[in-house]
Amino acid sequence: QLQASGGGLVQAGGSLRLSCAFSGRTFSSYAMGWFRQAPGKEREFVAVIRGSGDGTYYADSVKGRFTISRDIAKNTVSLQMNSLKPEDTAVYYCAARKAWAIATMTDQYDYWGQGTLVTVSS
Repeated sequence: QLQASGGGLVQAGGSLRLSCAFSGRTFSSYAMGWFRQAPGKEREFVAVIRGSGDGTYYADSVKGRFTISRDIAKNTVSLQMNSLKPEDTAVYYCAARKAWAIATMTDQYDYWGQGTLVTVSS
């Protein structure tokens, strides 16, 4: 149901844009989140956007650098990542939660994409 894309290799200070395609007819019913998992670490919350697109929330580590958005007409959610740092290196996952409220815990999400690798070189 979820297909993430857009990862790659970028130098520190650079930008990448991740996209996640949602397969289904009730996209606006789902809050959409991005998480990431670095090697040897647990999966962590990055950003989330409400189903209606009118509310967002970010992890402190990415606030001011990353922007989450959604296109309800195209059934996609995006993560614009600017001023990337080596510590942003991870596999990034999009996730869907069939609820209106924002959530930051992995077990609060119902569906997960396959992940896309982001590597930031110093």
